[in-house]
Amino acid sequence: MTSIRTRALALASAALLALPAATALAQAGPSKFDRTKPPQPTAPRALHVPAWTQNRLANGALVVISPKHDLPLVSVTVNWVGGADQYEPADRSGLADMTAQMMSEGTATRTGDQLSDDLELLGTTVNVRVAGETGAMSFLATADKVAPVLDIVADMLEHPSFPDSALERLRARTLVNLVQLRDQPTAIAGNVFARVLYGDGHPYGRFATEASVRAITRQDVVAFHDRYFTPGHAVITVVGDVEPATFLKTVERALAAWPAGGAMPSFDYPPVPPAHPTTIYLVDKPKAPQSVFAIGLPGPPRDTPDYYALQVMNTILGGLFQSRLNHDIREVKGYSYGVGSRFAYGKGPGSFYAGGSIVTAKTDSALIAFLAHLKGTQGSEPFTDDEMAQGKASLIQSLPQTFASVGATSAAISGLYLQVLPQDYYQRFAERVNAVTKDDLVRVARKYIDLDHLDIVIVGDRATIEEPLKATGIAPIVHLDLDGNPIPNGTP
Repeated sequence: MTSIRTRALALASAALLALPAATALAQAGPSKFDRTKPPQPTAPRALHVPAWTQNRLANGALVVISPKHDLPLVSVTVNWVGGADQYEPADRSGLADMTAQMMSEGTATRTGDQLSDDLELLGTTVNVRVAGETGAMSFLATADKVAPVLDIVADMLEHPSFPDSALERLRARTLVNLVQLRDQPTAIAGNVFARVLYGDGHPYGRFATEASVRAITRQDVVAFHDRYFTPGHAVITVVGDVEPATFLKTVERALAAWPAGGAMPSFDYPPVPPAHPTTIYLVDKPKAPQSVFAIGLPGPPRDTPDYYALQVMNTILGGLFQSRLNHDIREVKGYSYGVGSRFAYGKGPGSFYAGGSIVTAKTDSALIAFLAHLKGTQGSEPFTDDEMAQGKASLIQSLPQTFASVGATSAAISGLYLQVLPQDYYQRFAERVNAVTKDDLVRVARKYIDLDHLDIVIVGDRATIEEPLKATGIAPIVHLDLDGNPIPNGTP
C-alpha cells in the first residue's frame, strides 16, 4: 500500500508542477512555427585550423605546441612513429600491448598503486598504447597540473620497474580475453580476414595467440621498452592553455634525463601473398544467429595519390548510414542491423573491407547483394549527382569537429607528423575532395576492388549456410578454423 500511495503522490506532484508551464503556454498563444515547411539546414561550420610551433629537444624528440585558451585544459601526447609491426618479434605477438600495459605498473620509486594515487591527486590518468604502426603516451590535465604530470610521465618512461607479479597478472587477464574472443564471431572474422589477406609472414596478418602470449618474458618486455620508447622517433604534441615558448622549457626540463636514442623506423613490408580467384572462406560457428562477413583484399597505402577519390567513393558505397550498402541491406532488405565498408590505410597495403553481421537465414542473399553493390561502383550503377554531393559534404562538413577539443586537435596535428602529410593538409582538404569527379570514382573502384580476386570470409553456422552459399555459384568454399588455418577436407 505504501508504494501505491507514494506513486500516487508523485503523480499528483508532477501534475501540480506542470500547471504553471501549461498556463504559460496557453497565455503565449498558438505557435508561430510553420510546420508545413521542412526546416532549412544551417550554414556549414567554418573550418578554423589552429597554428602550432615545432622545436626539437636535445635528445632528438620533436615538440609540437598549439595554444588553445578557451578552457584551462592541456592535452599532452608523446607519439611514436612505428608500432608493433616494426618493433615486435614475429613469435611474440601481443608483446607491444603487454609492454604498454606494464608501463603503468610502477617505476623504480613508485609502485603501481602509488603511481595511480599520484595521478589521481592531479586529476588525470596516463594512457599508454602501442598499435600496429604508431604508439602514444597521453594525458589531459588542467593547465596548473601539467608540469607535475609531465614529471610522472618522465619517471614512467625512464624508470619502469616491470614487476614479475604484474606481468603474470596481465598475462592471465590477456589469456582470458583471448578465450572470450574465440567465442565472438566478429573478432574471429577480423583475425581470419587479416590472416587470409596477408598470411602470417606479414605483420598485417599476425595477431596475439595463446602461444605467443605465454611465450612473453620479462626480458622481452624490458627489451621492447628499451628499443621502442626512445626519443629518436617521438613527436610530442601539446595542445591547450599554454604559451609555446614558456611551455617548451617545461617539456625540456621534465624530459632532460630521457636519454637520446632510437631512429625513425623503416616501413619496408614483405610482399602480400599472390592474388587468387575469388574464394569464400567459411569458418564454422555452430548455431550462430548471425553470419559475420568480411569481404575484401589488400589495398593502397595512405600516401596513394588516389586517397581523395577513394574516400568519396567509399563514403557513398559504405561509409554513411545512408550509403548504398547499408541502405539496401539494412533499410530495404532488413538482413542486418548495419553493414559498411572502409579502406584501412597504413604505411603498407592496408585492406579494403566490406561487411557486417547478417541474419543467418539471409547469408546467401546478402552475399549476392554485397557483390552487386561492389560491381555497381565500377560503372554498372552510375554515381548520381545527389550521391556525389552528399559524399563530399559528409567528408568536408565533418572536418571542423576535428578541432573541437584539445584532445581532438592534438590527434589531428599528430596525424600530420605520424602519416607524413603536408602541413596545409586540412586547409586544402575541401578543395581536393571537391576536385574528385564521377570518372575518378569508377576508376579507383576498378583499380582497388578487384571483383575477380576477392577474399570472402564468412563466420557462421556452417550446417545452415553452406549449401545456400554453394547454390549461389559465386565462388568455391574453403573451410578454415578459428585461427584461419585450412581444415583438411573441410572436416573440423
